[in-house]
Amino acid sequence: MTAEWTFPPGLLLILGCFLVPVLRGWARTGAIMILPAITLWLVWQVPDGVNSSLDFLGYSLHPVTADPLSRLFATIFSIMTFAGGLFALNQNRIAEIAAAFAYAGGAVGVAMAGDLISVFVFWELMAIGSTVVVWCGGTESAGRAAQRYLLVHLFGGVVLMIGIIAYISDTGTVAFTAMQADSLATWLILIGFLINAGAPPFSAWLPDAYPEASWSGAVFLSAFTTKTAVYVLLRGFPGNEILIFIGVYMIFYGIIYALLENDMRRILAYSIINQVGFMVTGIGIGTEMALNGAAAHAFAHIIYKALLLMSAGAVLYRTNTRKCSDLGGLFRTMPYTTIMGIVGALAISSFPWTSGFVSKSMISQSAADMHLTWVWFLLTAASAGVFLHAGIKFPWFVFFQKDSGLRPKEAPLSMKLAMGLFAALCIIIGLVPGPLYELLPYPVDYAPYTVPHVVNMLQLLLFSGFAFFVLLPLMKRTLTITLDTDWFYRIVLPKFGNAIVYAFGPIDQFIRRGFLNKFERTMDQVFKHHGPHGALARTWTIGSTVLWVAILLVLYLLVYYI
Repeated sequence: MTAEWTFPPGLLLILGCFLVPVLRGWARTGAIMILPAITLWLVWQVPDGVNSSLDFLGYSLHPVTADPLSRLFATIFSIMTFAGGLFALNQNRIAEIAAAFAYAGGAVGVAMAGDLISVFVFWELMAIGSTVVVWCGGTESAGRAAQRYLLVHLFGGVVLMIGIIAYISDTGTVAFTAMQADSLATWLILIGFLINAGAPPFSAWLPDAYPEASWSGAVFLSAFTTKTAVYVLLRGFPGNEILIFIGVYMIFYGIIYALLENDMRRILAYSIINQVGFMVTGIGIGTEMALNGAAAHAFAHIIYKALLLMSAGAVLYRTNTRKCSDLGGLFRTMPYTTIMGIVGALAISSFPWTSGFVSKSMISQSAADMHLTWVWFLLTAASAGVFLHAGIKFPWFVFFQKDSGLRPKEAPLSMKLAMGLFAALCIIIGLVPGPLYELLPYPVDYAPYTVPHVVNMLQLLLFSGFAFFVLLPLMKRTLTITLDTDWFYRIVLPKFGNAIVYAFGPIDQFIRRGFLNKFERTMDQVFKHHGPHGALARTWTIGSTVLWVAILLVLYLLVYYI
């Protein structure tokens, strides 16, 4: 270790993972609230540049490196940990909160890491922490989902590790800087990042796992894995054109599957992929405007998506029901939660005067500035689709539509405080975007509140809402199963494995039996000759032994002289 060393801010949350379970009562509550606040303070104490160095196998690692981009993501990760902890104060599974702190600490660590090895270490810590969060859902389906989740992310980690090793071998450096996907090493690194982003063909792990977490666990899960992937893509692959196509696919994939869903939390899980698609598209465009838009949208998305999942979590906490077809009319007894859900729905739909309006529009504007007409049209159409599935469908079917007969109590105080905090941030950022713009990596020359922009967005949302209610009979969901790409490794792969065993099992057994029979006969012959009663195991007299030695000596001499 060199003399240069700054305490990594994320390490505080990782240490908190071991502290929280041993505390009780108000001490535990205080730790859950204070540790993220101290982490946020530490993030802002780190000056720009390399602040920590370690010597490892001849390479210089930089686990604490700061610039505006890393500080932006570390900031929102810390805020999210505070709000998530506040929302989860009623959670009796302390292992979940502890794992969530390790998970969040890994995300802050990735954001502050300046080399690929440090990124990988924190990256894998996130995979372990998030798996435990899913597993703490406490149901049999949560346990199975956690296993599948872990397998996907271990696979992604292996791909990333191979790419990093190959990249270090090719370049001789571990520095985490911008690169192009033009070699096997960089392609493997890009694939490893995209798996965590929920990019095709590995998008299905997200809606498979996140809805199986507890009412509080899904809130943490929504914030860190996909957004750290956005961060590393911003840092490592800005301007790679392939990301435009991947991002657009993710946008419409999320919309289509969310519209088909009946589970309220699976709707929001698919919506995460949809929103990350906007960010990935911006990263692929690669201009300063687009990269600022992707970073700002990631910041805003963490807040409003967590708010939506908080409102869904409050409903799940009080009703123990996830299906939209079993919900409705909850605004009567849960008015506060309803209002918070509506605020989140408006923000994700980019409604003017909310955070989504001032962030997502930067990505669309960058596409227009680069004359990417087809991208601009698709992004505009996707904005209408977002309003359909998350802006209207989620609050309508959960809080309004028919009267389900459920009369749950309002959410507990800690949940209401967490939802209120994020709802306020959604509105404040939407009304006063300047402070957020100042945190972005590049200078911002963009005014979101122009008359054409506001009018166009209001028109788009108005006609989307009109289309929803006209097509409402088609929007009503029933108990169905939606096939996704996970069908291949959840259903097809096990059946294929069973078919292989069924087809080749008899052959394998025949070969094994033949080999064992041959082996047993051979051992019988060996035992026959070398066993206690075998010909070669008999006791010889000394005279016989001397005779055989003499014969062998004569034979040796004959061979030697001939």
